[in-house]
Amino acid sequence: MARILMLMGSGETSPTMVKSHREIFSVLPNPAKAVILDTPFGFQGNADDIAQKAIDYFKTSIGVKVDLASMREASRASSLQLESFANQLRDADYVFAGPGSPTYALRQWSDLPLASILSKKLTTGGVVAFSSAAVLTLGHHSIPVYEIYKVGEPVQLRKGLDVLSAIGLKALVIPHFNNAEGQNHDTRFCYMGQERLDLLMSQLDQGCAVIGIDEHTGIIIDLEQGSVRFVGLGTVTLLQGSGRAVYQAGERLTFEEFRSALATVGEMHVAAKPEQARSEVSGEKKAESPLLASIESHQARFDAALKSLDSHTALETILDLEEELAAWSADTLQSDEMEKGRAALRSMVSRLEPIVREGLVSAEERIGPLMETLMELRAGARAERRWGDADAIRDKLDKLGIVIQDTPDGAIWHLAKP
Repeated sequence: MARILMLMGSGETSPTMVKSHREIFSVLPNPAKAVILDTPFGFQGNADDIAQKAIDYFKTSIGVKVDLASMREASRASSLQLESFANQLRDADYVFAGPGSPTYALRQWSDLPLASILSKKLTTGGVVAFSSAAVLTLGHHSIPVYEIYKVGEPVQLRKGLDVLSAIGLKALVIPHFNNAEGQNHDTRFCYMGQERLDLLMSQLDQGCAVIGIDEHTGIIIDLEQGSVRFVGLGTVTLLQGSGRAVYQAGERLTFEEFRSALATVGEMHVAAKPEQARSEVSGEKKAESPLLASIESHQARFDAALKSLDSHTALETILDLEEELAAWSADTLQSDEMEKGRAALRSMVSRLEPIVREGLVSAEERIGPLMETLMELRAGARAERRWGDADAIRDKLDKLGIVIQDTPDGAIWHLAKP
């Protein structure tokens, strides 16, 4: 039975992680018993919608059926409900959790055997795939993100589930490591920023390191194969004290190499691969949302198509963007990115309206029939040696931005450049 731990910085239900999810399910029994935990976002008013989006994502994008393992408020659950929830997790081949609040999740799970269930999967068989808020709960420590960033509580660590210790890792996992939503203020390191990250790191227990995972980036630890792969779009950063090691998506390590690097990163002062090191802890390059980047690319392609009067490409771009937004529609991302995509789509369609009304033809094509008549009149004047009339036609057209050129093969015309 596979023993896999997948840690993701974000994008757990986006197109960027489809390939990784499919690879993991390919080594599980078919059909696999897969469940989604709704606890991290259980306090939210749209919890039902978030859960359904995740279920739809796995069904349509990954091609697997995933059931909901619901435990939104443990204090109100009966003993039977609590035990049924635990049994559902024990029986699952694949356990997934994502967005929400790590503090809320830990509070609900504090009296449940969740940590031991997840740890057993990593030692005897199963997959644990946690991202975003949920991945913050797996380490030796956790961070009360909302309480610090939104409420202003003192910067302090919380106790985590410490599931990672089951495989010999002592760490605090920080997702959204390269977040740049703040634009004019530092929101890297899961909205903590550099100053608060430094305070948090000063509170780490002896021997505890930080695993920082960029957005739309993940770590796949295959314990049966003894391998570690970095997947997605960004980097993974190991930190302790002034030491760091940075790994790019696409790199591979043995599990022992990864565990050794995490244990000794405090002694390092360069990245694992010097040529890939960043001079700062992380976030030196601005994080770019893959969805927003795709929207901008589609807009540029559409603009170019209109400029070159390429109706086929213009319509194809609209359909491509619509498909892209459909692929992202199951993502549990809670931002205005989808609305920006829809706004871009509406803009493209509205810009086609005058073309539909008037036709996608050039100015030359529009005035072509008229110019043929005028050129015939001018040719007749020249044939009759009425040079004044011929020059008058040429001069009038020149003032209108239409250039006449007399060549050995006859007169030609074209529109003057603006």
